[in-house]
Amino acid sequence: MFFIIGFLVVVASVIGGYVGGDGHLSVLWMPFEFLIIFGAGIGAFIIANPKNVLSGSAKSMGALLRGSKYNKASYLELLGVLYALFRLAKTKGDLALENHVERPEESTLFQAFPRFAKEHHALIFLCDYLRLLTLGTSNSHEMEAVMDEELETHHKEMHAISNAVGVLGDALPALGIVAAVLGVIHTMGSITEPPEVLGHLIGGALVGTFSGILMSYGLVSPMSRSLEQTFDAESQYLHCIKVGVIAHMQGYAPQVSIEFSRKILLSHVRPTFAEVEEMLQNLPAYS
Repeated sequence: MFFIIGFLVVVASVIGGYVGGDGHLSVLWMPFEFLIIFGAGIGAFIIANPKNVLSGSAKSMGALLRGSKYNKASYLELLGVLYALFRLAKTKGDLALENHVERPEESTLFQAFPRFAKEHHALIFLCDYLRLLTLGTSNSHEMEAVMDEELETHHKEMHAISNAVGVLGDALPALGIVAAVLGVIHTMGSITEPPEVLGHLIGGALVGTFSGILMSYGLVSPMSRSLEQTFDAESQYLHCIKVGVIAHMQGYAPQVSIEFSRKILLSHVRPTFAEVEEMLQNLPAYS
């Protein structure tokens, strides 16, 4: 939502300022200049990136439009999930988690937290490490090291997408110059034409430079930054899970374990201690 609003502000400011200065919009309509810039940009993007980054970039467009989906309510539910699992493990042992982590889609515990149950990657991440607990893993330091490695790998995979979009943004001004140079070459071939024709041709050539710079700094580079922030928010969500699991393995009470998780959250998405307390009081016991 904010992405669309921001882009509309950019376009309205640039085009509005141009028209307000008695500019003619028809001069800016140069479809072949756009074909050179954006066609070459897309081609270079395909050349530079492997298949997983290309497909990930296409899939990330939805995330770009809606922004981060992790807010205070989603974290409050996450803390509820962790508390319910840790309380079950503390009262009945880690093996009591087996039925829930082996078939999470059938788990009454996970079904009670529908928002979290839809977070496929986070659900699998949590279940994988709880499954290790049911198999007898007890060294929290070794577990933390493995979790850190997985989180780092996930971070690299996600940021490969935002970095690729950023590189495309950096390339667009240069591709705009390519389009402008081709426009100048075309103009030189019509040097005997009257001034009004030459003026139109030169203006068209300069539209290439204008378009490349505008799309770079007004759209594609901000897209890269927006994706980076969205991916960082997802990494923070997984990190919150990690902190809680490690605290549980170190023997802390369920409420203390989720408090560790809560404290590492950014202030604008962090539920208050009182909000968490109120939520926990309404949680039923699971088996």
